[in-house]
Amino acid sequence: MNMIQAINAAMDQMLSCDPSVILFGQDVGYFGGVFRATDGLQEKHGRTRIFDSPISEGGIVAVAVGMGAYGMRPVVEIQFADYIYPAADQLISEAARLRYRTAGEWWSPLTVRAPYGGGIYGGQTHSQSPEGIFTHVAGLKTVIPSNPYDAKGLLIAAIEDDDPVLFFEPKRLYNGPFDGHHDRPVQPWAKHPASEVPDGHYTVPLGKASVVRSGRAVTVLSYGTMVHVALAAAADSGIDAEVIDLRTLMPLDLDTITASVEKTGCCVVVHEATLTCGFGAELAALVQQHCFYHLEAPVDRVAGWDTPYPHSFEWHYFPGPARVADAMRRVMER
Repeated sequence: MNMIQAINAAMDQMLSCDPSVILFGQDVGYFGGVFRATDGLQEKHGRTRIFDSPISEGGIVAVAVGMGAYGMRPVVEIQFADYIYPAADQLISEAARLRYRTAGEWWSPLTVRAPYGGGIYGGQTHSQSPEGIFTHVAGLKTVIPSNPYDAKGLLIAAIEDDDPVLFFEPKRLYNGPFDGHHDRPVQPWAKHPASEVPDGHYTVPLGKASVVRSGRAVTVLSYGTMVHVALAAAADSGIDAEVIDLRTLMPLDLDTITASVEKTGCCVVVHEATLTCGFGAELAALVQQHCFYHLEAPVDRVAGWDTPYPHSFEWHYFPGPARVADAMRRVMER
């Protein structure tokens, strides 16, 4: 499967086994979603389980919070993550706070799917990476898969989780892995081992990172599309990097991170979001706090620039393998 098919399969599985699961959002019903992630689900499961909503992100999430509190498990799609901001108040002030406000008497198990990130010439309003805003909020979980196998397992785990989960889908990875070399032919998922997605129910646990490449020279922390960029940087440079796919940002697998940095003594953090106050800042602070006596150099960060995502300078903004390799060399040479 490619990632779109894996995400579709996860929702199909949960709709089939749990009558409390419903899907709604802009164009997710008859049309099957702008990226076709919900294609065929309304026809199979009916218009009362999968239906279209008005163009109102705040209203979509507000309704989902209420449905979750009343015992349903809504899965809603924000068509592009760039448009999640109108729903921020409902996510932060309502969904994230409900369990705390009611001393555990009420909760809202909702999942918010949103395609995010650049690499598709979407420009400033279709390329943003807002994950750092929501990792700051206590009560929300944040999940970002990097391959089809993880996408299905993580989405099933997110839907089954009793807390609100933000499920950001790197849209540059929907149809194939992307290593940042935009001038090379596109590779399909069919040639990648992670495209082997089992039928039926399985989960990838939230809060558990994956070491996708073992190494001893430097640790690279990444998620989403940047996992493939980090792997390409290691291959292009010949550096013996250990690449970690975080998979979930909150909860964070700190044990896997610290074990790796204690082994390598060097750390580079890579993400596509803007540098200032990005999630990489939290990762760098945690590594410095927990691995201080093992670090041989300061933690380095590779990220998007502190500007709106530019259309004409897409590949100058996008953190490519050359920038990641340069960062790995910097921390190793200090």
